[in-house]
Amino acid sequence: MGTEALIFLSMVAIFAVLAMAFKLPIGISLALSALAGALLGGEGLALRHLVEGSFGYFDTILIILCAMIFMQVLKQAGILDTAASNLLETFYSRKTALLFTMMFIVMFPGMITGSSTAAVLSTGALIAPVMIKMGLSPIKTAAFIAMGGILGMLAPPVNILVMIMGGGVDMPYIGVTIPLLLIVLPLAVFFSLYMGREIRVIDYAQMKKILPVTPAKKNNIILYLPLIALIVLLTAQTTAIPYLSGIGIPAAFLLSSIIGLFCGRPFNYLKATQEALKDAVPILSILVGVGMFIQVMTLTGGRGWTVISFLSLPPALLYLGIGLSMPLFGAVSAYGSASILGVPFILALINKNAVITSAALSAIAGLGDLMPPTALAGIFAAQVVGEKNYFRVLKYCLIPAALELAMGIGILLLAPLLDKII
Repeated sequence: MGTEALIFLSMVAIFAVLAMAFKLPIGISLALSALAGALLGGEGLALRHLVEGSFGYFDTILIILCAMIFMQVLKQAGILDTAASNLLETFYSRKTALLFTMMFIVMFPGMITGSSTAAVLSTGALIAPVMIKMGLSPIKTAAFIAMGGILGMLAPPVNILVMIMGGGVDMPYIGVTIPLLLIVLPLAVFFSLYMGREIRVIDYAQMKKILPVTPAKKNNIILYLPLIALIVLLTAQTTAIPYLSGIGIPAAFLLSSIIGLFCGRPFNYLKATQEALKDAVPILSILVGVGMFIQVMTLTGGRGWTVISFLSLPPALLYLGIGLSMPLFGAVSAYGSASILGVPFILALINKNAVITSAALSAIAGLGDLMPPTALAGIFAAQVVGEKNYFRVLKYCLIPAALELAMGIGILLLAPLLDKII
């Protein structure tokens, strides 16, 4: 085993010890392990590389911060509660449509922020009482919310895992919508029908009692202007419309959030941005740490060693390694799994379309949010329904998680065919 391998494995070991044994934040653990790697590689403090690496995901950081501000505006203006209430009122009498609606409601914050935790703790907490009232047990409700949060994290328009892997291989965040939808939509349909099959339809009076409080003019189109504006601005990014196509995703979120200031309940926009920043800091610090880690991996030769090692594996062992290592490493951090393992795996599968490959790998890495001891999606979903033992929740996530893993591996195997089709 060469020096490059020893340095890289030492960095991974230091990161795991700091994050799991010493319980340091993931971002700080990544930054310290990167610093240790530079020292072990004889590069000293390597300040230039650490600073350069910390800006490696600056575009992604801007997207997440602006998306968090947008979500906080929807929440404080009452738009999020109103949209959920309207959807539930519309489909309450049709079980299948209701299940799909509740899955979408859970997924939505994750789709905007790229975080399963944001989905579980916001709209997951919003619909949990509704699902329990409709006959689903608290544990199964938590499992439904956990899997919905993970699917939201994977779904477009914001998939941080793909952004991380794309940044590591110089792949722009373009063209990922269709590959991600090919993964997320079938899983969302199956999870809804399978995990929510025990839900029973209740009458309108009962549903009305458990719906969230909403602004008085709940059917006013003005209330939904921020969402409409966001859809228009994000769609415009793929067109050649003057003044709109080049504003970028962060500006689309920020402009839409400003529109939200004049819709729904009155609120303090400055405080909303402060709350959003508070919620975003843990994720943003991870991205800064991830950038440092990858920069030092490249500097010390660890990145090249991992790619060559994976390239030398037979295809069967490579796919087995992907299916086992990415979810397991995701127990420390799904984002860390995407950066430390996802980037080398993309390079090892360089003969396949990188966009499709990164989408499939993100589905596999996302399962890390179900892996103990961190199991963020499982733990927070259990807290939402008042369940103390989150392992009871994870038990009901096993079959959906296995299907998601199979979907990710299947997309990897079918990548050449899918590339020709889409």
